Amino acid sequence: MTTDSSRAAIAATSLEWVAPPKPFLARLVRFRGAAPWLCVYVAFIVIGLGAPLIAPHNPNDQELIGRLHPPFWEARGTTEHLLGTDNLGRDVLSRLIYGTRLSLFVVAVSVPLSMLAGSTLGLVAGLRGGIIDKLIMRLVDIQLALPAILFAVLLAAAYGASLRNVLIIIVFFRWAGFARLVRGEVLSLRERDFIQAIRAVGASESRIAVRHIVPNLMNVVVILATLDIASVILIEASLSFIGVGVPPPTASWGAMVSEGRNYITIAWWMATLPGLAILIVSLSGNLIGDWLRDFLDPKLRR
Repeated sequence: MTTDSSRAAIAATSLEWVAPPKPFLARLVRFRGAAPWLCVYVAFIVIGLGAPLIAPHNPNDQELIGRLHPPFWEARGTTEHLLGTDNLGRDVLSRLIYGTRLSLFVVAVSVPLSMLAGSTLGLVAGLRGGIIDKLIMRLVDIQLALPAILFAVLLAAAYGASLRNVLIIIVFFRWAGFARLVRGEVLSLRERDFIQAIRAVGASESRIAVRHIVPNLMNVVVILATLDIASVILIEASLSFIGVGVPPPTASWGAMVSEGRNYITIAWWMATLPGLAILIVSLSGNLIGDWLRDFLDPKLRR
């Protein structure tokens, strides 16, 4: 005679137990290790939006008599300029804060534009196929083959260095990643069983795309956009560093590093502090992207 315990053993070996989905907050707590990097990003946004209220000085005010003052914790440092002054007597802290605002503006404009353009082209290429797919993919290959820095130098030589040119360069060189990723995901989704079943009951291709394919693309697109924030900040800083980005006297982290490299032996704070800002924000973006990928992965909901 089969006992209750034997029935339970047989059921355990014959059926695979599937845990119910965890609540949203429970999954969020599981990835609490990302909290410090989320705090960095929140601070990045708050400082960028509130720069005029937070900055103690005008970032472009020059005071040559007070040039190259060290941060307040060094011997000649003062609390008037907490992070010291640069070679023109400008407050380093204020320029760091306004550089945050510039980076936030570049991210807020370029990332959505490149995401929208690349995702749309990738979706069209994956759904239509044929000559349209080949044409879009050849455009992606051409874009990936072009050197971004050389293109930036040519654009600056023709029209001068400006914030508009920086945005054009970033959007032009970042949309291809979204297009390639979205196309691959669309091609994969089109072969899934649930899409085939929906198509078999007579659903139109446009309805399948809008109701079933696009929602399943949102996770990967959001993750790539999050990872792209760090790349955009680095591109803007690199262009400003070589002099083809935002023109002076606008505060930019890359331009501050470029100006401070000539004084690195006597005024280390000029190049080190903006360099640390670039490092921390970029590293936070990559780590948050990794966390978001794990957080949105349906396999981790079991």
